[in-house]
Amino acid sequence: MSPIAHIESPFKDKFGIPRQAGLVDSTARIVFEPQYRVSEAVRGLEEFEYIWLIWLFHLASANPTQSTADCRQPAFKPTVRPPRLGGNKRVGVFATRSPFRPNAIGLSSVRLLQVEQSPTLGPLLHIAGADLVDGTPILDIKPYIPYADSHPLARSGFAHTPPTPLQGIVDDHGLLLLLPPADRHAVTQCLLQDPRPQYQNDANRVYAIRYSQWEIRFSVADEYVSVLQVIDSKNPKT
Repeated sequence: MSPIAHIESPFKDKFGIPRQAGLVDSTARIVFEPQYRVSEAVRGLEEFEYIWLIWLFHLASANPTQSTADCRQPAFKPTVRPPRLGGNKRVGVFATRSPFRPNAIGLSSVRLLQVEQSPTLGPLLHIAGADLVDGTPILDIKPYIPYADSHPLARSGFAHTPPTPLQGIVDDHGLLLLLPPADRHAVTQCLLQDPRPQYQNDANRVYAIRYSQWEIRFSVADEYVSVLQVIDSKNPKT
């Protein structure tokens, strides 16, 4: 298999990305590779509100020389430690959505906002709710069909309820006001999802997430996020 497209996402690092699609109202766009920039290939897609993205965990490989078109992992590990279980309990890899799997393939359901026809890049898919790092290779795109794809009453193992967000954000100096409203809303959602590894609970530790041009440094104590610094990469002196 080889990628048909890649995503242009505001998430610049793996750390801080929502752990599931649809948890954060961030927007992104899908850009097709040159050989797939054919408008007929997406004809009728705008009639669907949601689409499935099948993609590669291209940053999960332990082999830095591995091609982004190669979805294989260098070594098979039958169990992993899901963050949802605190990172200290092992379950079978096929009972999780861990990126560390024999074939490093991800699956996300995202909202399709618009199908744009660009004179230079061909069809562009504008989407919302993606949990993909910037540059992630896309293997395939399929329409989401509610009557077949939705099972709201199904059992869902250890992930039977949504994760509980943190209580709130402390931003005494109004640092998040440096961000435009859409970015501020998405970053707030990301912070409240608590991007820290589940086994880390040091109130003095400083973390950082990168969203679009912004780097947000923060700490977490007593279920509250404290915003410590906001850096604008386009104007680092601010």
